[in-house]
Amino acid sequence: MDYTSKIVDKPWGYEYLIYQNQHVGLWYLNIECGQSTSMHCHPNKNTGLILLDGDLEVSFLNDSVGLNYPDKLMIRRGLFHSSRASGETASVVLEIETPRDKHDLVRLEDKYGREQEAYEGKNFERPKTEDCLWLEEPPGADPLRYNFGRCRLTMERVHGRAQLLEGRHEDDIMIFLRGGIFKEDERRLYVAQPGDVVVGKTLEKIATTFDLDDEIFLLSIRKREDEHGNP
Repeated sequence: MDYTSKIVDKPWGYEYLIYQNQHVGLWYLNIECGQSTSMHCHPNKNTGLILLDGDLEVSFLNDSVGLNYPDKLMIRRGLFHSSRASGETASVVLEIETPRDKHDLVRLEDKYGREQEAYEGKNFERPKTEDCLWLEEPPGADPLRYNFGRCRLTMERVHGRAQLLEGRHEDDIMIFLRGGIFKEDERRLYVAQPGDVVVGKTLEKIATTFDLDDEIFLLSIRKREDEHGNP
């Protein structure tokens, strides 16, 4: 289904698509204060969560972890999880799905009575508003930047190791959207590929050790600074 022009309302808030290509879908989630998603899993896709604002508690069947912006968390396919806005405000979350499929969903428990139900249908959809974020691919070498939540998002095309590493902070978060980093052996083995999320200090280690595709397309996320240069 085409979600490019739709907001999907949820009992915990709402979500909408902000970017997609043939490999990856990026979704904006607004989880209202104290509300939580269902305990669910995705049998066929991997999921990444990046917190852009607020506090988030991610629970699994046997434990939980707390996130403060802009923390990240990768969730393998088949792992049951639930996300709750645990702070005093709504949580703004960037969700990465690889491959793209919002209907790859199995709900186990849900405080809103949606146990074992499928993804929300057309009755929960409404048109996007003017303030909805949509990430464009830069047409040339110059990156495109967006301020969103308490973070700055940068869409960029990268050619070569020097450009990939230039100006990175060790706590920057990078999402690979196309292309990647690989080890060439009897076959090409990717250590970072579309849908993967790495921080700056990890990127420096793997990018100086392994080979790069000719073009890499990234979404970079960094805390926004105030007028004094403070995060």
